[in-house]
Amino acid sequence: MYSYPFCDIVYYINGGYMKKIGKIILALVLTAGVGFTGYVVGLNRDSNATNKSEDQAHIEDMHMLKSLIDKNFLFDYKEEDLYEGSLKGMFANLGDPYTQYYSKDEFSKLMETLDGRYKGIGVLVQASKEGFIKVVQVFDGSPASDAGLKEGDYIIKVEGKEYSADQMEEAVAIMKGEEDTNVKITVRRMKEDGKNFEDIDMDVARRDVKVDTIDESLLGIRDKKIGYIHIKSFDDVTGEDFEDSYKKLKEAGMEGLVLDLRNNPGGSLDVCLDIADKFLDKGVIVTTEDKNGEVITEESDEDKDDIPMTVLVNENSASASEILSGALKDRDRAKIIGKKTFGKGIVQKLFPLEDGSGAKITISEYHTPSGAKINKVGVEPDIELENSEEGLEISKDNLSKDDQFKKALQVLLDQMGE
Repeated sequence: MYSYPFCDIVYYINGGYMKKIGKIILALVLTAGVGFTGYVVGLNRDSNATNKSEDQAHIEDMHMLKSLIDKNFLFDYKEEDLYEGSLKGMFANLGDPYTQYYSKDEFSKLMETLDGRYKGIGVLVQASKEGFIKVVQVFDGSPASDAGLKEGDYIIKVEGKEYSADQMEEAVAIMKGEEDTNVKITVRRMKEDGKNFEDIDMDVARRDVKVDTIDESLLGIRDKKIGYIHIKSFDDVTGEDFEDSYKKLKEAGMEGLVLDLRNNPGGSLDVCLDIADKFLDKGVIVTTEDKNGEVITEESDEDKDDIPMTVLVNENSASASEILSGALKDRDRAKIIGKKTFGKGIVQKLFPLEDGSGAKITISEYHTPSGAKINKVGVEPDIELENSEEGLEISKDNLSKDDQFKKALQVLLDQMGE
């Protein structure tokens, strides 16, 4: 049913999120998860060369400048560093934070696969709109949780060096490392007054961390059994875990569902499409369009589970989360409650090069079934609402204090005639 995978980037701080080569992954991320973007693996040579005379002139200028450096530069330098820097600068000047050149070592780390376990500190991060590396999830029982990291923290330094959102991949690579070693980070956190920030230094261990991407609960409300499923990210294991949780809730008598996509930076598009297909009859889920106007459409089949449902999103819901929530909204399948989503609606393609280095290039953008763009726009909720308790952790343990969840529950019960 799904012929073409899209991809996002998500960063688990402890691992890259590229799971399947040649398939599409959607995520913000980066995501750190967030951070998170689509990936497709491409060929290492493009047969359509640009203007050869201009290219030749640029190459000659590079040779001339290299000659000037060789003859006049006072200090020693490594030629590979000069070469790598020139390529990184070329990509940086495109003005797209998701289009990047990777050295051999960086590309190797990017291509590491995840099977739901990884060595790191146990957080999911994404690039914030303020230009910082933002923590959107801290995994239970992880070294990050033990060290006191919190959702909403900004990671501003790693091993004493400052990093911004456009350097997130580099920061994530440094935070990854050998098991039973430590990494020093500095986080910027909002004080209790809600106005000022403080910087906090932390020494965080690296360990093998289990990533639980699904959290579920069954609630008894007004003689109705309401299921709650929080999808934290769209990892390869998420599809199977979602089905297990959904089946367990249905067997326990679930009559309605609150689907929580808050703080979900994206991930595997295949998983996202499968979940969307479960709740939608035949029709469009998402389309992508490239610079040449070529459009690829992903559709759901005729079968659907018609359980009454509502969906929760917030400003950290990105990419694959926006595809799922946008499809459910446009197809009038579920009301969306919360805050406008992040606005990550573009797809990247990976190009491995012969020397082991590589590039990631933005190649297309995606649209919801109505044709609406998401990139830099986001998905508008049907009911916009902020939680009154600032910094409230998104968790099934906090539902009694969660204003957005309470509203989603009310809308769901009204839909069910309660």
